Amino acid sequence: MQMPQPSPQHRALEVFAGMWTGTETLHPSPWDPKGGTAKATIRNVVSLDGFAVVQDYEQARGGMVNFRGHGVMRYDTNAVEYVFHWFDSWGGPPTEFRGSGTDAVFTLSNAGQQGHTRAIFDFREGSRYTYRMDVSPDGAHWATFMDGVYTRQP
Repeated sequence: MQMPQPSPQHRALEVFAGMWTGTETLHPSPWDPKGGTAKATIRNVVSLDGFAVVQDYEQARGGMVNFRGHGVMRYDTNAVEYVFHWFDSWGGPPTEFRGSGTDAVFTLSNAGQQGHTRAIFDFREGSRYTYRMDVSPDGAHWATFMDGVYTRQP
């Protein structure tokens, strides 16, 4: 039996691979009324023979880690879309984002109990990427919750 091979869509996820550090801006919101800045460290590893990328994320504010997350990104060949499964230190249920990825830009969304969330990863610069998370109560009126710029570490 021949083992399945990653598709070009699976291989597109390799752009995530590596150790990244960056500065984030958290915009004022109900979860953080004042907003502020944070430092992030992200470790992404291509896993499962190229069918997924596993992410470990840490955010620090004031020199102390205040938030951690773990994600698994994959391509769903049946639904013809990317899927990002997210778990974090807020202790809530896992969150599933779904969406597209073209030209090294991945745009994924979720509609959940706390409203709508959209995550945009832009890897077009190669050794640097940007990330933006937008939130919406209704899926029509969006506000930026956070954004960041991350640099690949050697």
